[in-house]
Amino acid sequence: MTRSVWLKADDEVGDWEARKRRITAGLEAGVDWVLVDDRDVERVRELGQVNIAAFRNGDVHVMEAEADESDADAAVVGKDGEGDGTVDLPADFSGSADLSTLRADGDGTQGGYVRILNESYEAFAEAVADEAEYTIVIGEDWQIIPLENLIARIGEETDLIAGVQTAAEARTAFETLELGADGVLLDTDDPDEIRETVAVRDETQRESIDLQEAEITAIEQTGSADRVCVDTGNLMDHDEGMLVGSMSRGLFFVHAETAESPYVASRPFRVNAGAVHAYVRTPGGETKYLSELSSGDEVQVVDLDGNTREAIVGRVKIEKRPMFRVQAETESGDRIETLLQNAETIKVASEGGRKAVTDLEVGDRIKVYYEDTARHFGEAVDESIIEK
Repeated sequence: MTRSVWLKADDEVGDWEARKRRITAGLEAGVDWVLVDDRDVERVRELGQVNIAAFRNGDVHVMEAEADESDADAAVVGKDGEGDGTVDLPADFSGSADLSTLRADGDGTQGGYVRILNESYEAFAEAVADEAEYTIVIGEDWQIIPLENLIARIGEETDLIAGVQTAAEARTAFETLELGADGVLLDTDDPDEIRETVAVRDETQRESIDLQEAEITAIEQTGSADRVCVDTGNLMDHDEGMLVGSMSRGLFFVHAETAESPYVASRPFRVNAGAVHAYVRTPGGETKYLSELSSGDEVQVVDLDGNTREAIVGRVKIEKRPMFRVQAETESGDRIETLLQNAETIKVASEGGRKAVTDLEVGDRIKVYYEDTARHFGEAVDESIIEK
């Protein structure tokens, strides 16, 4: 599930300088959306690249006229109207001006903004969700129960965005009912809080995988092959690496080059991943051939506990080097293998700790990722494929 962080930066925040400081902090932190008043859209475009949602007048004709003049990525109704209680909520929601606007065929994606003042507004938010691509709900005196109710009742017809003021509240919103909100609308001037909320977003949408042990059954020197070093734009920790292998169903954990050696300085941005034919795991549970990687691509970094994160490829170095063929047997009895460079700096995760591929012996147990499935163009498929 893809999560998003929206940053509230309309005139309730303060004058333009105050809004600008907040927006700049959001851009530096990596928020996905900025929610502003329509008159600020072009100003935000000048600050940097980000998705912009703009509050619009709830009148259909006024909104259509504003849409012709605005470059916002999403139009949001509900401010200064029924959505925030400025205008009395009609007993018959079908007669709502906000709903009428959402049902109109205006330009751009449309969203609805609803402050949950009581149970009637909770029901109104459900009606908005039927029409809006984005449904923004702001809890007042009570937050968790309305959010639980809306998550339970609203399906995939809308992205549910919950109003929060802290990263801790964002975590709760993302975890409520185990499904969580699709996004949060953060209302704070604190740059640290903005960064922490973005970090919570990243953490909650990362995959966690189960690593298992496999026993080395053969290791032998081969001839030279075209070896790939994946140099990322991210520093990796001592317990992190990538999953690579000749067979997509079984990938070997190869450590990043974080360790110092008498001969080579550490390169904590690098994984020496093996030969060009091998697979490397990428975000979303897919794989790519090492030969396909290029600058700007994303690869998956994994630690020894199976926690994952994304890293950006900065450079791929392909050079001819002598190789080892490493073969292992999984817990299910399947044979998997890969080619790794014959060098002391390439280390795998063994039961005794990091171990150089040059020191591996038959009988050693190492960390691997195994899934009993085939792959086609990097995606898991339900078919029989023989790899040997």
